[in-house]
Amino acid sequence: MAITGHTMTLAEFLALPEEKPALEYVAGAVRQKVAPEAQHSLEQLILCRWIDDFALARRVAVALPEWRTIFAGAVHVPDVAVCLWGRIPRDARGRPSGPLREPPLIAIEIASPDQSRRQLRDDCAWYVANGVALALLVDPESETILAYRPNAAPEPLQGAAVVDFGDALPGFQFVVRDLFAAARLD
Repeated sequence: MAITGHTMTLAEFLALPEEKPALEYVAGAVRQKVAPEAQHSLEQLILCRWIDDFALARRVAVALPEWRTIFAGAVHVPDVAVCLWGRIPRDARGRPSGPLREPPLIAIEIASPDQSRRQLRDDCAWYVANGVALALLVDPESETILAYRPNAAPEPLQGAAVVDFGDALPGFQFVVRDLFAAARLD
């Protein structure tokens, strides 16, 4: 959802105060993310935990929820952004700090009930066209995941299909239905 009636520059956008839910800047327009509900938040938490259990423990990458990314003239706040260990922005004391000012390694969007699936598909396609190695669109309603990779058609995955992170995060994968089962809190 665009929230401005006119376009603005990236510099003007970056001067705006932070808001919750987060603001994004795409093609000169400002839009606000949808506030997550319980199901969305659970899936976000589970994905971050699974990825971090694998990648953070090995100091390969870190997965963070709602991490602001600034690259290719846009500002996105993926539901989960994964950054390679050596590219994590840090402050003068070496602690992780600030937005990610380059494409994340992986961007994951989780559809909320009233959110435009078309916008999310467009965002995932934009991510991989602009340097993201893997973008996932998780749809809790249909219990499907669309996997986007550079120079390939989106791959629909459901049920027993394996989400393989391939070269983006070698050795990490999960089964689609396991994500949705974990988020049901059975």
